Amino acid sequence: MEYMILIYADEARYAAMEEGQMASLMADFASYTQALEAAGVLRGGAELAPVHSATSVRVQNGKPVITDGPFAETKEQLGGYYLLDCAHLDEALAWAARCPVASLGTIEVRPVTA
Repeated sequence: MEYMILIYADEARYAAMEEGQMASLMADFASYTQALEAAGVLRGGAELAPVHSATSVRVQNGKPVITDGPFAETKEQLGGYYLLDCAHLDEALAWAARCPVASLGTIEVRPVTA
C-alpha cells in the first residue's frame, strides 16, 4: 500500500540555521533517502518551495478565488514529502519516525487511495 509521508516544520527555524547545521541536515536527508531506496519502499518525493511561493484556490459562489500564500496560518508549513510503498501502516510509521526532522516538526502519514 502507498503512504504519503508529509513533512511539516517551521520554515523560520531553517532560515535561522547556521550553514554547517543546514549542511548536516541535508546530509541526514540524503542518508534517509538512500535508506528508503535501499529498502525498496521509495516511490517518489521532493522538497517544496517556501510557503511564501504558495497560491491557494477556493471556489466561492461558483467562482475561483485566488490568494497568495498557504490555505491557513499555521506554525508549521508543509516542506516536502515522500511517497512510500509499504506492506502496512506500521512500516510507514517506522520510516516516518526516522525522517531527519521528526524531532523538529511533524511528520504526517496518510494512506494513498487510488
